[in-house]
Amino acid sequence: MKRLLSLGLAASLALTAIISGCSGGTEKIRIGEVTRSLFYAPQYVALEKGFFKEEGLEVELSTTWGGDKTMTALLSDGIDVALVGSETSIYVAQQGAQDPVINFAQLTQTDGTFLVSRKKIDNFSFDQLKGSVFLGQRKGGMPQMVGEYVLKKNKIDPHADLELIQNIEFKNVASAFASGTGEFVQLFEPEASQFELNGIGHVVASFGKESGTVPYTVFMTKQSYLDKHQTAIQKFTNAIYKGQQWVASHSPKEIAEVIAPYFQDIKPEILESSIKRYLEQGSFATDPILDETEWNQLQDIMDSAGELKQRMDYAKLVNTTFAKTAKEGK
Repeated sequence: MKRLLSLGLAASLALTAIISGCSGGTEKIRIGEVTRSLFYAPQYVALEKGFFKEEGLEVELSTTWGGDKTMTALLSDGIDVALVGSETSIYVAQQGAQDPVINFAQLTQTDGTFLVSRKKIDNFSFDQLKGSVFLGQRKGGMPQMVGEYVLKKNKIDPHADLELIQNIEFKNVASAFASGTGEFVQLFEPEASQFELNGIGHVVASFGKESGTVPYTVFMTKQSYLDKHQTAIQKFTNAIYKGQQWVASHSPKEIAEVIAPYFQDIKPEILESSIKRYLEQGSFATDPILDETEWNQLQDIMDSAGELKQRMDYAKLVNTTFAKTAKEGK
């Protein structure tokens, strides 16, 4: 009996060792995404295709609904990694944070919003916005800052040449327009395509195309977390890169099918057409490297919006080590 117990124990220990060896010591990382958006398709692909698991990571994803709430969750250790606009890391630094928030993996590289008109316009030009009621986004957020940047680029003063509404919560902007507020609105997909399908509005311009390449949505974490979990952050970045490469090499239909579980209330054809629109304008970054040119463009946009107290050093708030290693496949 003792011999059988000993053999059983030995077998159990051996099996445990094998399982542990296969998992490589699974580590959990909690992500807080600023909103649920198909704009983040590579992240959902990485989750659904098992790329995080391949790297030995257990990922818990939660939606934190808004830049302020996302950053509060990160700073208070409610999450480990935030997926949010790079401008939030600059805001934290401007407040004199002792534990800065570091951008380590870029997910999207253009603005993701579109200008939607209530009326169909065949030959749109930005000067048609003058004198109109424009339903914008939250002051200080990337959508609003990019929107203002594009309007100024087209010689329109957003605070003088039109009636700018920006006191409506991000999650309620689309429904406010659908209810009759505004003649123009700034919307992400799939709302833009959904409004076209339902005859509520018509896409007349892309803010992503107009504003150029920027580090629009980035994975970031506190310097203290980065210092203590470098191996996990590398594995995390590797998984994101796999997701980016998968998206870059597959059709809108294939991508839509993979990420559909995250958007169960969106029709497959709308999901597919929205992804196609983002692919065509290069919104999804094909690697996680946030370069200095993009960082400077971001600060130009913030400066134009009056939200930049001082320019922040790229080297202090951006760490490309993990992204470069992931891309090199080391």
